[in-house]
Amino acid sequence: MTTDGHSRALPRPAPAAVPGPLDDRFYDLVEARFRRVVADDPVAATFYGLHDTDDRLGDASRDAVIGRIAAERAHLGAIEGLDPAGLSTEAAFERDLEIHNVRRVIFGLETHRVWERRSLALDTIGDGLFGVFARDFAPLAERLVAISGRLEATPAFLEESRSRAKVPQVRLWQGLEVEAAGHLPAFFEEIVAAGRDTLGPVELRRLEAAAGRASAAVAAHAEWVETTLADGSDDWALGRERYDELIALRALDGLDADDILAIGREQLAEQQAARAAAAREVDPRVDEATVVDRVKENHPATFDEALTAYRDAMHRARAHLIERDLVTVPDDERIQVMATPTYLRALVPFAAYFEPARFERDPVGLYIVSPSVGDGAGAMREHNYSSISNTSIHEAYPGHHLQLAVGTRHPSLTRLQVDAPEFVEGWGMYSEQLMREEGFDDAPNFRVALATDAIWRACRIIVDVRMHRGEMGVAEATEFLIANTNFEHANAHAEVLRYTYTPTYQLSYLLGKVLLLRFRDDERLRLGSAFSLRAFHDRLLRNGSIPISFHRRLAAAGLDATPPMDGAG
Repeated sequence: MTTDGHSRALPRPAPAAVPGPLDDRFYDLVEARFRRVVADDPVAATFYGLHDTDDRLGDASRDAVIGRIAAERAHLGAIEGLDPAGLSTEAAFERDLEIHNVRRVIFGLETHRVWERRSLALDTIGDGLFGVFARDFAPLAERLVAISGRLEATPAFLEESRSRAKVPQVRLWQGLEVEAAGHLPAFFEEIVAAGRDTLGPVELRRLEAAAGRASAAVAAHAEWVETTLADGSDDWALGRERYDELIALRALDGLDADDILAIGREQLAEQQAARAAAAREVDPRVDEATVVDRVKENHPATFDEALTAYRDAMHRARAHLIERDLVTVPDDERIQVMATPTYLRALVPFAAYFEPARFERDPVGLYIVSPSVGDGAGAMREHNYSSISNTSIHEAYPGHHLQLAVGTRHPSLTRLQVDAPEFVEGWGMYSEQLMREEGFDDAPNFRVALATDAIWRACRIIVDVRMHRGEMGVAEATEFLIANTNFEHANAHAEVLRYTYTPTYQLSYLLGKVLLLRFRDDERLRLGSAFSLRAFHDRLLRNGSIPISFHRRLAAAGLDATPPMDGAG
């Protein structure tokens, strides 16, 4: 069997007990779209675990994006043209999910149009290299040869990307690209250093030459980005009408932006009260700010020691899940913890997670942690032991790693590609509360960190809605975040910059937790004595990372008893 997205056998759900005459036609259309996506985007193919194009970056031109919009519209028309009456119950559900997903994609490409107003090329290049360099799906020498190809493709890719800029570029976003240009060559050097210990003379010379040309191209690209600033735009907010449209496309259990803003404000007050109560448990003799400061001061001495602490907290959490029988943990899941690459640190001020590659034989999740943002003097305070525990629950067990190590095994290509951050990020936050409910690291200092992180996510809801409705600017949002979370300024500012081009994503964390808790309560009521917490969690994870409103539909229709997933290889 070949391993590329063009000719390999791709999974699809098992035939329904009562199949529909159009089921195969529907799944053929879904598969054709997936093959197109990975052919057009080699970096996406890498992260799916399809490695035949690891030496390419794809076409970054404006024409390529316009072509993708046309292809997505044609696909949406073909899917909507299928009569649901000709589909099985299972395929009809998948059809609705496919329509939901593609409409979201089209909104991003046609309406939001970040691709036209910000140079995203350096992020794509960095991700394309990181996806090959960090995962051990093949010998390092083999992966470095593929990386040489991507480095060689970098000058042309950057030139193509500049053809997108037919409208004024957003100054704020272009500033991020200039910053990325300063960090990316260091990542090239890290890759070349690995090659010196691994490659033969010919391959090493090729890698060194490719890295040199790529660094020169990045410098030239940064100079071009600088030229876009004078005539750039400061208009980055979606505006109320388009923001409301995006909220509706998210299928958030019928909530509108005002409903979500109200939830954010309610949660902020609730979590502030929870932190005050936990702080009094830590030390009733001092004020809350002093307690929070003490919690932050209890941190490892060095970042290397912090990484060890992250790994320890992660493994303790995994053992606790198994001991308490809270969820099924696959025997074959793997995760690595590492420092965030330098090119990503401005965008990932704390930590992030990259899911296991669906089509690799031995997939591994990547949990990255940022040492600091801009070499901030107080950076290690953010790596305090209480926060390390909470972050490792969120990112690893039972958070994103367990969630995605299970969910990506579902045979549906639609579910593999769907974008549902209120479930993905909501599950991470739900996991934080679940573990405290179940007695893991439940001392008062850990509850201070739990409430602090929830306050941060409540702020995200408020900031997301208000920034993109044009009611709050970057400086005000940064100060609002600092005032409520005690974040260091550099971390808070980096957070807010990311919010400016990811509308509705940041509100997904705490909102998703609220929706999951409501769903759990509803399932307890519906099932009564038959409710099982482990079964509830297993069904959620096995059914994939889809919108919570779609999880509700599966439960209501009795379709959530998913059969065992096929293997990941």
